[in-house]
Amino acid sequence: MTQFNYNSLFAERAPITTRGANRHATYDFAVAYPDPDTLPLTGLADALRVALEREGRDLAYYPVSAGYPPLRELVAEKLQRDRQMDVSPDDIILTSGSGEAINMLIQALTNPGDVLLTEEYVYLGTMRQMRLWGANVVGVKCDNEGIIPEALDETIRAQTAAGRRVKFLYTIPTFQNPLGWTMTLERRRRTLEVCASHGVPVMEDDCYVDLRFEGEDVTSMGSMDDSGQVLYVGSMSKIIAPGVRMGYMVAPERVRERALSFKSGGVNQFAALAINEYLRSEMYEHIDEENQALRVKRDAMLAALGEHFGNRATWSRPEGGLYVWLTMPQGTDLASFQEQSFREGVGYYNGTMFSPEGNGANMARLCFGHPTAETVSAGIAELANIFERNGIFSG
Repeated sequence: MTQFNYNSLFAERAPITTRGANRHATYDFAVAYPDPDTLPLTGLADALRVALEREGRDLAYYPVSAGYPPLRELVAEKLQRDRQMDVSPDDIILTSGSGEAINMLIQALTNPGDVLLTEEYVYLGTMRQMRLWGANVVGVKCDNEGIIPEALDETIRAQTAAGRRVKFLYTIPTFQNPLGWTMTLERRRRTLEVCASHGVPVMEDDCYVDLRFEGEDVTSMGSMDDSGQVLYVGSMSKIIAPGVRMGYMVAPERVRERALSFKSGGVNQFAALAINEYLRSEMYEHIDEENQALRVKRDAMLAALGEHFGNRATWSRPEGGLYVWLTMPQGTDLASFQEQSFREGVGYYNGTMFSPEGNGANMARLCFGHPTAETVSAGIAELANIFERNGIFSG
């Protein structure tokens, strides 16, 4: 039978995505999976049982588009306590992970050809979504304190002068993915001021903020804004598990109304019941346990890099999150070597995958969340061995 031909029917921006199994190297530092030993499986099961006994019959109804009201109330309380944000449950939309929240906001604000600003290296999933909807993604120069305000101002002016519309700045100011730094309070203030002077909103992705195991918290950009300039995105994935697919956005009503147009319905009520019930009694105890485990793994990675890489590279020392950013000497090509390293047993993502301009071939993101501390140490040692026998160190 002749197969129906769809070739002339696909949307212009519909990419081809293959359905392959996730690949894992022997030592997998590529993907930011959490520590499986700290997943609160028993607590979630117990919480779900309690919640279902109380209101399980309500699963017969479709959930409201903004999401389970008690969980939105909990998010509002958490944002007030932890991020100094005075928001109500009505300001919040629950989403299928923070990625859906980001995608909804991108679609609500972006026309093909618009410019979206990010840090000079940015989470590749967000960059992929931006480009899917036709945006020109432009990176802004950073240092260890975050976005450089003068570079931000210069970038906006240059894009405007070229006749391009800058729609928003996307930033991960706390434990930035992939660079690992936390933007200072002064840089957050100046970033908001620069963007406000050009009429540019800021999308603050705060999905890693709970994963602090060292240093002092820096207040959210959302808490520094009373004009509606900041669009705030958060996630339950990092404090419970990515598999629960639960995130949220905080945005002005006029933005929420547009963003909801790109959502197919409310979030999974089954997951929302379990998450709400569990976090109301166990949230901060669980976060502390998770962060203690992450600190041990980060320390293992830093120690192993010091032992096996020495003065042949530099790397970040994050106070939280899941990533170490490795920088090799200029001219080192970790991009073309990435697949070879994977085949020899160590997975990483090279810097060009995070750069809007394709820079960073001599850089790599190393994730320490999932492996044990012992595996982290052994994997970094093996990465050094792989580099040694393939001439990467001498290159």
